[in-house]
Amino acid sequence: MQNIQYPVRFSFRITTLSNDFTAKDATGQTIAYVRQKMFKLKEAITVYNNTSKSEVLFTIKADRWLDWSAAYSIYDAQGKVLGKIARKGWKSMWKAEYNIIDQNDKQQYKVQEASAMTRLADSLVGEIPVVGFFTGYLFNPTYNVTDRNGDIVVKLKKKGSFFGKEFELNKIVDIEEDDKERVMLGLMMMILLERRRG
Repeated sequence: MQNIQYPVRFSFRITTLSNDFTAKDATGQTIAYVRQKMFKLKEAITVYNNTSKSEVLFTIKADRWLDWSAAYSIYDAQGKVLGKIARKGWKSMWKAEYNIIDQNDKQQYKVQEASAMTRLADSLVGEIPVVGFFTGYLFNPTYNVTDRNGDIVVKLKKKGSFFGKEFELNKIVDIEEDDKERVMLGLMMMILLERRRG
């Protein structure tokens, strides 16, 4: 995933039983197809070059069964660790919060949901019969990726839809190519986790 043209769109396939989505850049070119392995005790996803699944680019695996404070290690096709994304346990209960960690186990970036109220409103309204179907249009969270200085480098926003199937990733400032890949892969894992939580 080099020389990515932003914005990047994550589009979930709602016609399949598995949790999977396609990532396309601003030109409409598929840069990745992400598929979650079903019925695994530990979370695991595979990132392919496209929907034909002809080439595995990356894998992301959880370090434990329970994912409340799990870390998800990112591996390239040769099995080399590129970094990880780790959920911030109890802090993520009200507002999603994750750390993106480099291959040397140093925290590089923080991912935070911009508004806890959006999550709360989505959860409450989602429980109301019939009205709950429209929460995908009404409540669309934004996730900010910040560097160690607290500056926003990337934004990920859910787009309005019935099934919450579209997300858009925008680059705010330029970061190293190596970091772009790590951030993109970390957000791919996070989106699968957060989408499952509602």
